[in-house]
Amino acid sequence: SSDLVMGTFIAFGVTFEVPVIVIVLVRMHIVELATLRSWRPYVIVGAFVIGAIFTPPDVVSQLMLAIPLCLLYELGMLMARFVARPDAERTANLPEPR
Repeated sequence: SSDLVMGTFIAFGVTFEVPVIVIVLVRMHIVELATLRSWRPYVIVGAFVIGAIFTPPDVVSQLMLAIPLCLLYELGMLMARFVARPDAERTANLPEPR
């Protein structure tokens, strides 16, 4: 019982880190925002799989984990759009070679 509770707490804790992870990945140019948008269907399916694995075997608990996970992924992509620097801006800020 305590293993189930601890697993659920960890799953919900990691869920709320998703926007931060998305923003960092886009800001560091590890993943492009367009790529994250194309992964959206896989993230939705993955969220429900994670909800099924880390919550008790009932639909309400699974939805309580999967829906915020999907929404936080979308929030992360929305916020990453404002944080990401376009390529032109990045090259404009580089010092000129001598």
